[in-house]
Amino acid sequence: MLAAARTAFAERGYAGASIRQIATAAGVDPALVHHYFGSKDELFLAAVEAPIDPDELLPSVLTAPPDERGEAVVRLVLHVWDGPARPALLALVRSAVNHEWSAKLLREFVLTKIVRRVIGSVDMPVEEREARGALVASQVIGLVLTRYVLKLEPNASASPDELAAAVGPTVQRYLTGEVELPRAR
Repeated sequence: MLAAARTAFAERGYAGASIRQIATAAGVDPALVHHYFGSKDELFLAAVEAPIDPDELLPSVLTAPPDERGEAVVRLVLHVWDGPARPALLALVRSAVNHEWSAKLLREFVLTKIVRRVIGSVDMPVEEREARGALVASQVIGLVLTRYVLKLEPNASASPDELAAAVGPTVQRYLTGEVELPRAR
């Protein structure tokens, strides 16, 4: 079931995959998928082997005042990565760098479960959401790579408060500020 779910989510994305399609591909009844995984969200988290559930963590960002969400995003990322989920998160990132299939799953996880929800919580024109979300993701992924994978100083040893103060305003600008937005080609 998990193999069928990974294939479906990688090929069709979260929104395009259904439990019925996944069950059919796995050769089981949809009720069996529900029995083992509950909801589509829980199946998705299991399929991408997510060590965290964003639904439990995102309220700290989504309830922050709109002009403080950039710093709240950075603080949340650092809190998660400095916690017990770090080894599993590192495995996910390293797998995504080396395998396109893993990259698709991680990209879908980050977009569906995190970036779109944060972007959707800020008042902005719909046509700007994708570009602003990609800019936020690029900043956060860069911070994660320099701090936890490359261990680039001073990012690697800086306190979360220092990094939130340094990187938060850039994330905030991507969320709500004036910025020349890139366009997909």
